[in-house]
Amino acid sequence: MGEPGKHRILMVSDFFYPNFGGVENHIYYLSQCLIKEGHKVVVMTHAYQNRSGVRYMTNGLKVYYVPWKPFLMQNTLPTFFGTLPITRTILIREKISLVHGHQAFSTLCHEALMHARTMGYKVVFTDHSLYGFADVGSIHMNKVLQFTLADVTQAICVSHTSKENTVLRSGLPPEKVYVIPNAVDTAMFKPAPERLNRDEIVIVVLSRLVYRKGADLLVEVIPEVCRLHPNVRFIVGGDGPKRVRLEEMREKHSLQDRVDMLGAVPHAKVRSVLITGHIFLNSSLTEAFCIAILEAASCGLLTVSTRVGGVPEVLPDDMVVLAAPDPTTMVHAITRAIHMLPQIDPQDMHNRMKKLYSWPDVARRTEIVYNRALKCSNPPLLDRLSSFC
Repeated sequence: MGEPGKHRILMVSDFFYPNFGGVENHIYYLSQCLIKEGHKVVVMTHAYQNRSGVRYMTNGLKVYYVPWKPFLMQNTLPTFFGTLPITRTILIREKISLVHGHQAFSTLCHEALMHARTMGYKVVFTDHSLYGFADVGSIHMNKVLQFTLADVTQAICVSHTSKENTVLRSGLPPEKVYVIPNAVDTAMFKPAPERLNRDEIVIVVLSRLVYRKGADLLVEVIPEVCRLHPNVRFIVGGDGPKRVRLEEMREKHSLQDRVDMLGAVPHAKVRSVLITGHIFLNSSLTEAFCIAILEAASCGLLTVSTRVGGVPEVLPDDMVVLAAPDPTTMVHAITRAIHMLPQIDPQDMHNRMKKLYSWPDVARRTEIVYNRALKCSNPPLLDRLSSFC
């Protein structure tokens, strides 16, 4: 099974590279740090277009792109037992000691966790999102979560707000849920070598252009900010169904020369976009923890964000301006941030981020959870079955 004290971990999620997002980055960076600590890490995800089969990434990270196609929002079709043969093959072939599933609405994650527990493996689950309790989708998702996590060994959340949300939704005992925040690769996200001229203030937006990320809020905020501040320009990176609304807003208010639409931005190019700006704007309506805010702060940008979910836990008060998720309050927050810019030192902000967040620290804390999970005894079959009732 390898060196004593070293684990063989299977990371499972529908969300992984070449797809872009916070979950994808989290799995990749955590895996890399665990490999450097001497652990064996294997990733299991679904096929992406022509990327299928086994691929190797940096430091020998082995990725199984299993031959299932996504049917909705990068999720595979739930089959319950359809994934059992290939999951079992990977677990045995790679001599896995622990399975780590990521993201509440990943079908592949839920199925792999159930199969792994049935085979006697210890499982850890990380929830990266917040979910409500009232709408039909949330009610359905919460029922699935209660069923899947009834038998999970340990769970991890990325913020204290996320932990409260997950405990309420899943019915997990709070003592089995740990809080380990996301982190940022500060070596990759450095400020611009020279300070930017403040004659023109550049506000950067980088997110998926969907309802949950507050794209509709941007449609109302951007024209008002441009009206109040003639020296402000916006750079919007990201793609999604709400992009059409932003394009229409730009046409309607004749802001083609003040709002640049970049489309989807690969993670390798995020820093080059961030260092062109002074302020980073996050308009999410729900957020467990926003990695994009960490990346922006590491590049020396002052952040303006909606006060939702776990966002208030992410940065110190002098590095972020928080506002309620409504257009008027957001405009006031951006105005306040513009006035704060002369006091902002990008290099000092970067140095503070180095001390606050690092992936090796996240890996060490996750390792502690793994060790505790492996010490837990396997309950008898009848006890397992009763936990699903």
